[in-house]
Amino acid sequence: MQENFIQRKFRIAYRKFETWASANPLRIFPFKDTLQSYQKDQFSLDAKSAVNVALLAVPQGMAYAAIAELPILYGIICSAIAAIIAPFFASSRYTILGPTNATSLMIFSFFAGATYTMSEKLALMPLLVLMVGIVCLIGSILKAAELVQFISQSVLVGYVTGAAILIMINQGKHLVGVSEIIEPASNFFGMFESLLETHESYLWQPSLLGLGTLLIYLFLNRWLRALPNFAIALSIATLVSTFLSVTFPSWASTVSTFNSYTIEDLQFRLPSPTSAGLLNDVSSLLGVSIAIAFLASLENTVMAKSLASRSGHRTEINQDMLAVGMTNIASAFTAAMPASGSLTRSALNYESGAKTGLSSILAGLLCTLALFILGILEPNPISYIPKCALAGLVIGVAASLIKGRNIRICLRSTPEDAGVLLVTFFSALVFPLYLAIFIGVSLSILLFLRKVSKPHLVEYEISQEGELRELDQKHQRPNPGISIVHVEGALFFGAAELFQSQIQHLVVDPNLKVIILRLKNAYHLDATSVLALRDLIRFVRSKQRHLIISGATREVYKVLKSSGVLQTLQKGCRCEEGETNLFFYAPSNPNISTRDALIRAQELLGTDQAEIKIFFDPTHEVKS
Repeated sequence: MQENFIQRKFRIAYRKFETWASANPLRIFPFKDTLQSYQKDQFSLDAKSAVNVALLAVPQGMAYAAIAELPILYGIICSAIAAIIAPFFASSRYTILGPTNATSLMIFSFFAGATYTMSEKLALMPLLVLMVGIVCLIGSILKAAELVQFISQSVLVGYVTGAAILIMINQGKHLVGVSEIIEPASNFFGMFESLLETHESYLWQPSLLGLGTLLIYLFLNRWLRALPNFAIALSIATLVSTFLSVTFPSWASTVSTFNSYTIEDLQFRLPSPTSAGLLNDVSSLLGVSIAIAFLASLENTVMAKSLASRSGHRTEINQDMLAVGMTNIASAFTAAMPASGSLTRSALNYESGAKTGLSSILAGLLCTLALFILGILEPNPISYIPKCALAGLVIGVAASLIKGRNIRICLRSTPEDAGVLLVTFFSALVFPLYLAIFIGVSLSILLFLRKVSKPHLVEYEISQEGELRELDQKHQRPNPGISIVHVEGALFFGAAELFQSQIQHLVVDPNLKVIILRLKNAYHLDATSVLALRDLIRFVRSKQRHLIISGATREVYKVLKSSGVLQTLQKGCRCEEGETNLFFYAPSNPNISTRDALIRAQELLGTDQAEIKIFFDPTHEVKS
């Protein structure tokens, strides 16, 4: 008997899991569809795109690692691993994953405000990347990517604008040659103050080289956009700096370069705790890992949807969030940094004519090849790259993120949009970036909830022709003892109290004896709204009135039944004789449930004053 009971419970649980899984169709290996339908003529286009992306990904990886104050090896590895792993799980054909401006600065902002040494920071990086991947993985299973639609564009514009300014001010220390002596800071005002305090140590050589590199980059972008301008500008600056270092020994002492790496540095790493212990490390990294995971998924989703609209190919945002998660989990076991969807590399991939995700894999393999070549060469080319030159390029890329037109639109659209943009922008300047994104998103969601937390309640009447229509406030109800209230909108926790108070207002009418709630267009019932409905039923009965629900959907019925409120609603009904206070929505005639509810109301009133007819014309759209 006990075994049968357990088996039955297991079968029920398994069926529920199957139902959930069918509603959450994440695919483990969607890239197999690409392989099965791959054509030879697509390879040349994918290979061409891969070369263009790799030429941009390698120097950009260095730049973003420099923004995060990490060895540039971390950025190159992330560019390689992310580009290889992501297409196996992503639905988008064109997105390229890897390090980005925003996530890199968020890493810098977090560690600049903490007390970790560089060795502890590097030791924590695999754990941070792993936690980012796990958060994205869980988020994809829970369909969290769909929450992106609730984040207003004002949040993104404000955050990106603030982050761009932070990037530029933070790279200023390399541009004036004081990166070795400046005090680290995690916000704009701290960076600006530190930069001013070291003004006596400014050097003209790195400023000249950095600004010159920036001008070359801007010129190439203006007239030769088809070329890998980032890599070209950096190569020219490196050659010029190397020549000047050989010709003028003083040049080498004033222009700092990056530390090189060797093949021995390319090894698998396991996330290892610091001396504080694993639990303390997880606790300290939890906030920033969630923020990076959210930002990475957001960047990837926005980029994927943008390219999908241009290409006509369908994208699944939760599937792409899974790709971000799996990519970061794979990257956690190398010397890598968190991966996100890259705007510039993804756009370049699409504009270069890529046809499938194979272009990303090929680009990742080329980055891997460059990674090994740079580790083998003697002398190592990395040790000749000037920090100021890369800083100039980073400033150029950051400046391009500030979109004046988007800022004007957000500021002029509505006061709410302007407020969200300004709050997010100033939060990005004042607080660490992982807190700024939470502040902006929280404010955006708060304003959204305020807009949707007011359900639309309309009182209805039955006309002499038998039509259901809104009650004219100038006239009394045809039957003063019955009120038909149409509820439309979300009845989640934000609307529950308002919904309850509005209905209670109707009960003040001494003639009113029965309230019929039409819930056909009510949705998103949760525990708070169901409890409010239960209290409302009890309140109505305490006033010797009755409450009937009509137009209930299966979703509403399941919530009421599983919560036990259905039993409260049906109290006093002789169910064995067919009496009920709940009437289901019938798609064939949306108003039939209201007719049945009216008949039930007249039974409760002990009257049959008029014949109940509901007219329904299927060719005429009626509010239901």
